[in-house]
Amino acid sequence: MAEIQDKEQKLHATNHYLYYPDEKNVPPYLAYGFRPVFLLLAPYMIISMALWGLVWSGTINIPFMNDTLTWHVYEMLFGILTAGVMAFLTTGLPELFPGMVPFIGRRLWWIMALWVAGRVSFWLIDVTGVYLTAILNLAMLGWLIWFAKDVVLDKLQRHASLGYALVTIFGIEVWFFASKLGYAVTDSMSILKVALGFIVVLILLAMRRVNMEAVNELMEDKGIDDIYIARPPLTNLAVFTVIVFTIVEFLYPTNSALGWLGLASGAAILAITGDYILKDKNILNQPYVWYLAPIFIMLGTGYALMGWDILNDDIYGMNHFRHFITSGGLGLAYLMIMIIIGWIHTGRHLTSNIYTHLMVLFIIVATLLRGLIPFFEEYTSGLYLWSSIIWTIPFILYIKVFFGFLVAPRADGIKG
Repeated sequence: MAEIQDKEQKLHATNHYLYYPDEKNVPPYLAYGFRPVFLLLAPYMIISMALWGLVWSGTINIPFMNDTLTWHVYEMLFGILTAGVMAFLTTGLPELFPGMVPFIGRRLWWIMALWVAGRVSFWLIDVTGVYLTAILNLAMLGWLIWFAKDVVLDKLQRHASLGYALVTIFGIEVWFFASKLGYAVTDSMSILKVALGFIVVLILLAMRRVNMEAVNELMEDKGIDDIYIARPPLTNLAVFTVIVFTIVEFLYPTNSALGWLGLASGAAILAITGDYILKDKNILNQPYVWYLAPIFIMLGTGYALMGWDILNDDIYGMNHFRHFITSGGLGLAYLMIMIIIGWIHTGRHLTSNIYTHLMVLFIIVATLLRGLIPFFEEYTSGLYLWSSIIWTIPFILYIKVFFGFLVAPRADGIKG
């Protein structure tokens, strides 16, 4: 009986590997798209945070074209986004669209080299110039859109929203570089706020799919006889309110209506957590529900606090509250994608342990320290420092737990 179950599990796991390329001598770290991404992204999170600390403290002099803050926001949004999106798409699309050939081996090495070149050009932008940074980074995001073209062209439009969101974000990045190069008169920081809104939209759309895979995988492993469904209307409402908030913030940043839109966006995003309440079974005591729900709590809290800030003349913390969205919501979303894919797509069961608990906890603590500065202004310097340090710890732990899996063949013997 056990042999039959193992066979069924293996056959199910190999469904999307039917079109795996017949390339010889592919090292494990290039055997599937997520592997080199995570091997590079986790250390880059740590290194970049350390570099930013040295920049802000004045220890190293990188003026970033005399606009350090704007370029910092750009890199934390787009530099990390492209890596996270690449891992998500190159891993997920061959599953969603049977027949799509996975990206492996030499071709995968070259596209990762493009991402690394984009990061190097960013940190050397005062030497190499904006044009090179623009070309390399736009080429990376452009390649991702090309790779995902089947999503947009799919006649059933099952996942087309992901493709449309990516195309929109690409257009916003072009707009940003046009502003920096003098071809557009729009303030570049205002463009980055628009970018953040549509990146949140992309994350909401992606997390609906991640939730469906992760929670149902967990329930199957635990023998919980129920089905988790991430209901589209809840996600669609959240997406709509975030888009409206983003547009109004760009056009009318001082209008009090923006405050109510912030509260509405926060409420709509928080409502998504209602999907975890199943009709027949209780899954609120499952660790991965504890891990995934805070993504929406952080995003929703960020928008709600910004809305409250706009409506309250006694609080001036918009940029700090926005970190609930960036450091908290986006940071935790990237981390959870890294954890879930790191377990499932290396041939292992979805597992929680003290390390995964701590990874999530440290992201939340770091976000609270950073986002609550307006209430404890006398401790601003210390809160900046400790939030940055604590935010990097989860990625150090990720290296400890997952790097051995990422450089070794799948535990179940399947290719990829």
